Amino acid sequence: MIQIEGVVKRFGANTVLDGVDLRIAPGEVVSILGASGSGKSTLIRCINGLEKLDGGAISVDGHRVDDPRALQLARRCCGTVFQLFNLYPHMTALQNITLAPVEVLKVPRRQAEEEARELLAAVGLLERADAYPAQLSGGQRQRVGICRALAMKPRYLLLDEVTSALDPEMTAEVLAILAKLAGSGTTMLFVTHEIEFARHISSRIVFLDQGRLLADLPTSRFFAAHGGLAQPRIAQFLSKMSKS
Repeated sequence: MIQIEGVVKRFGANTVLDGVDLRIAPGEVVSILGASGSGKSTLIRCINGLEKLDGGAISVDGHRVDDPRALQLARRCCGTVFQLFNLYPHMTALQNITLAPVEVLKVPRRQAEEEARELLAAVGLLERADAYPAQLSGGQRQRVGICRALAMKPRYLLLDEVTSALDPEMTAEVLAILAKLAGSGTTMLFVTHEIEFARHISSRIVFLDQGRLLADLPTSRFFAAHGGLAQPRIAQFLSKMSKS
């Protein structure tokens, strides 16, 4: 599992994460909600070792991300999809997906390409395998980004606001793919502002406020009056989001 214990992260005098404790078990779909600046994306970046911790510890299947010797093993357990795609512009969709399996996992190129085409077919993009990112729509690029993460066969999929740069139609495309993954048992930690989608696919909801974990509840309890909504800050957030 992913274990997050008393994690603290500061940027200068600003404490972005303040003693966060969290566990993500295989098979769970956990959505992280909270206002902008609450520490959601920073938490994802800490899990995959892109940000150095100022306190606490994170381990992925027992591999400590603050241990340089264990970090690469931890990263192999986690596939990360970012909000701005981060595809290599000089590579086709197929090449973007096969690069890491071939270079990092040493998968034979032919096998990596076959598996990449299977992933592209699963997200409806097989015919775009030889297209470059500039030739793809935003929704298509994000689907390629999801395939790239899945090509490493991660135990955990970390998704950081993957629909924030998309228009409503493209958002619907990507959310449909993520719902399919959640239904297949893929373990996901999902940072999002898509409240109804989080309600639909999540087994648990985590709510961060000013870097502190304010709630960690089963989805039905979080949205119930006696659960998360009993907390004024959460009720205020959900009310504001429902009007946006």
